[in-house]
Amino acid sequence: MKLVINGDVMEVPDSIQSVFELLQHFQLDQKVVIVEKNKDILEKDQHVKESVTDGDQLEFVHFVGGG
Repeated sequence: MKLVINGDVMEVPDSIQSVFELLQHFQLDQKVVIVEKNKDILEKDQHVKESVTDGDQLEFVHFVGGG
């Protein structure tokens, strides 16, 4: 399945069915991540039930600490 993630076209396994599974795929499921799907910001509790389909556009924003 092809998705646009942070402006880049990426191929991900067709077995990924939800935003949460996509975050797991990119090892972001344990981080604080803001997800925008097709111009809509998702609440964290929506990640498990929100499906992803071919052509979806997603933006992931996560926070990195440093000094």
